[in-house]
Amino acid sequence: MNKQLIAAAAFTAVLGATLASPVFAADKEKCYGIAKAGQNDCKGNNHACAGQGTKDMDKGEFKAVPAGTCQQMGGSLQPGM
Repeated sequence: MNKQLIAAAAFTAVLGATLASPVFAADKEKCYGIAKAGQNDCKGNNHACAGQGTKDMDKGEFKAVPAGTCQQMGGSLQPGM
């Protein structure tokens, strides 16, 4: 029973870390300030994950976009800029 509990806890920890830290393909980049409310990709100003942004074009929220296109869309590669 103890081994099952430890294994379940370890699996939950790994799964949680994986979901909290999205990994983007090399052809994607985080673009801040372009997401509409509720359309952000993971973690922002005052929340833990995707779809929880509350205002349009918040400079602390990002969307994953094709690499090299962020600034053309009016966004920034750095939060708050």
